[in-house]
Amino acid sequence: MPITITRSAEETEKFAYEYAKTLIAGDVVLLDGDMGAGKTVFAKGVARGLGISEEVTSPTYAYMNDYDGRLFHYDCYRIESPEQAEQLGLADYFDMGGICLVEWAQNIAPLLPREVKRVQIKKINENEREIRF
Repeated sequence: MPITITRSAEETEKFAYEYAKTLIAGDVVLLDGDMGAGKTVFAKGVARGLGISEEVTSPTYAYMNDYDGRLFHYDCYRIESPEQAEQLGLADYFDMGGICLVEWAQNIAPLLPREVKRVQIKKINENEREIRF
């Protein structure tokens, strides 16, 4: 996996903006990282890279935010089982042709498509992040 070091939230967002250009409709990207690692900052950059101007926020309480059917941003932290995610209809979006960014994907692992991309974000210090993709 290639590694990039970013030195600010702005650099992380800019990296994600460029990363978005490598994505194609239907891609599912698992965003791995601890709380506060920068997963939502990364999602903001991907959204901008896809031409989405809407403000991207963490979907912690909504489980998933839909941005024009082009980007589906999941936060599965509070999902207690794959069955719960299925009842909420979260798996349905994997086949809708948008880009899916999934935080805390391990909580819905059995529902994920076989082909996924993975981005790991590790907090080095307050500003720096190590991004593996």
